[in-house]
Amino acid sequence: MRRLILAIAVLALIAGIVWAFLPRPVEVEVANVAPRNLEVAVLEEGEARIREVFTISATIGGKLRRIDLHAGDPVYAQKTVVAVIGPAAPALLDSRARSVAEATRSAAQSAVDLAAAQVAQAEAALEFKTAEADRSRALFERAAISQRVLDATILEQRTAQAAIDSARANLAVRQRELESAEAVLGTGDPYGAEACCVDIIAPVSGRVLRVLTENEQVVQPGTPIMEIGNPGNLEITVDLLSRDAVRVREGSEAQITGWGGAPITARVERIEPSARTRVSALGIDEQRVRVILTLRGNPADWQLLGHGFRVIAHINLWKGDGVLSIPVGALFRDGSDWATYAVQDGRALLQIITLGERNESFAQVLSGVKAGDQVILHPSDLVADGVAVSLQSDR
Repeated sequence: MRRLILAIAVLALIAGIVWAFLPRPVEVEVANVAPRNLEVAVLEEGEARIREVFTISATIGGKLRRIDLHAGDPVYAQKTVVAVIGPAAPALLDSRARSVAEATRSAAQSAVDLAAAQVAQAEAALEFKTAEADRSRALFERAAISQRVLDATILEQRTAQAAIDSARANLAVRQRELESAEAVLGTGDPYGAEACCVDIIAPVSGRVLRVLTENEQVVQPGTPIMEIGNPGNLEITVDLLSRDAVRVREGSEAQITGWGGAPITARVERIEPSARTRVSALGIDEQRVRVILTLRGNPADWQLLGHGFRVIAHINLWKGDGVLSIPVGALFRDGSDWATYAVQDGRALLQIITLGERNESFAQVLSGVKAGDQVILHPSDLVADGVAVSLQSDR
């Protein structure tokens, strides 16, 4: 009896050792291959911008008055004065330039004095010629002189009159030259008369986006002063990789997220025909193509979205209904082919498959598996072709 019990114990020990070393099924998570609605989209960071941004620039050179408008203030077309430019103060003269200017003023003053003396001389000559002409007319009436002598005195009177007109015109010219010379030396009033200032009027209605030149200062023609735009006329710009941009079509649907509000529907309006070279965060040169999106729906949904805000654009590239698809987590590379492990009769079976379109979650299956097949998600190194597996749901 004792020997029987000992034999049974030995057999039980051997059976336990054998059972412990037997290969056990690998626990796996599975998913079904099934028809699904599949959408393929490209996701890229973009920027919201006002479609038409107007940069207001100085139309003339002068002294810009301080700008009272600030970012966000409304402006109205052909009504709101956005800037006022007046004459700038004259340039300061160094000692040499001042000496030259003072000498020029002295010369101009002397020229005025000379012109005044010439006017006095011409007036005296005119007075004399006028008296002679009057005497000649009286003598001619008494037949004391001939017609020729009378005509000569009248001609001399008219010549004297022309000479005084010329002298007075010359005096006016010299006086203007003196004023010009004195203006070079004087500082003057830069704001003199208000009529001299130029008001810059807003060309369109909207809001001030940025004030580029706020403080009072001297500006040159073409100096940017501020930017104006209509915040209600927004569009989205996205720079796509060229390999993604070739799949985008004008009119494709899109969705805007990541801006801090609810998703916004959009549509591809334009794809620019040229690419730009951009350097990625990894220092790699990339060819980027700009795609313009138009926002759709109720403008109240994006009234808080502003110019220059960061957004995430989801642009649809392809859409299929009832497409046989497999989870991306069940796929792996087998050489140059795509493969998956299907579960059949409790064992993993390696299947080479052909894929079509794919997104972040699912891929279109063209061949290799059929609807209803169970495939292993994220297979570990313990899973191989023919290995026994057990489903986590069977535990």
